[in-house]
Amino acid sequence: MINIATVFSGIGAPEEAFRQLDIDFNIVFACDNGERELDKTYDQIMKETKEKTPDERIEYVNKLYENTNKPNYVKKSYFANHDISEDRWYEDVRFIDGEKYRDVVDILIGGSPCQSFSTYGKKQGLEDTRGTLFFHYAKLIQDIQPKVFIYENVVGLKTHDSGRTWEKINEVFEELEYNTFPMILNSKDYGLPQNRKRIFVVGFRHDLNIVEFSEPEHIELTTTAKDYLSQKVDLKYYLGEKGFEWVTTPAKHQSRTRANRDIIGCQTANQQFNWIGDLRLEIPTEEMRNNENIYVGEYEGQELVARKMTPAECLRLMGFENFNIVVDDKNAYRQSGNSIAVPVMKALIEKICNTIEFD
Repeated sequence: MINIATVFSGIGAPEEAFRQLDIDFNIVFACDNGERELDKTYDQIMKETKEKTPDERIEYVNKLYENTNKPNYVKKSYFANHDISEDRWYEDVRFIDGEKYRDVVDILIGGSPCQSFSTYGKKQGLEDTRGTLFFHYAKLIQDIQPKVFIYENVVGLKTHDSGRTWEKINEVFEELEYNTFPMILNSKDYGLPQNRKRIFVVGFRHDLNIVEFSEPEHIELTTTAKDYLSQKVDLKYYLGEKGFEWVTTPAKHQSRTRANRDIIGCQTANQQFNWIGDLRLEIPTEEMRNNENIYVGEYEGQELVARKMTPAECLRLMGFENFNIVVDDKNAYRQSGNSIAVPVMKALIEKICNTIEFD
């Protein structure tokens, strides 16, 4: 049994990876605020709860999120697909009491948004990052002392703030006494027809004496994006005249949209993936021709219709199997696009399990 914890958990790509690998695992906790923001700052909340216990502070924070009257759609998707209870879910990474989980968590997995470290240059290690979400992720590593952590982020992290952010992150990981192995992995190198590069840092606690760890062996790509598409989709995903023209106008088609690619594209720098950019051009059926909301146009000498990929197709193109979609399309697109590609996570987890033993 491997005990895992995730922060910035999203819809649970690591959990899906463990399931597909058929590795026995337990979710100690997961955390995601569903991209909701509080009116009160971290310092204000800490001041107002200074007399409270960590658990009482969590209850207070949960109430603040509840009072925003904005549902946590990420949590809704996570709970519909993974074995977890309310007492193991956190809304905000900043208030998790890591000491509570010391020597309980084997692998801690997560990422954090790119944020500049305003006090950079003081050479105070972890303290230089205070006030950022990375600080709270790193503080959890310090307090929990997992055997392994996996940190994931966009490749733009390496050049963010002229490279200073990446330099500081590596300095902090070293201060925490972990042997770290950074690597850039692309989904298309792990059997998924998606050109999606991401930075991963795998850290092993110093006492494990792991001094070598290279990127997982590549997996041959034997499928194309077409293999992940549904045979029949709801007509609501097909575009009208304006949408068709957008897709088939050469200049826009090359820079902002991508149609019928074998390997789908991805924003690679400082933004997560926008699925709307990948569309399909298809031969229209009679039903489509008779639908006034669907435009049948000509492209490269052929009558075609254009459509968006469905949320289910997007999830399959991220490596999820039989994912239970319980949110609207807007949130489903965003959640799949913000996720980690499951095959990449599978490759990392499998290599980690072949590198060290878990109780």
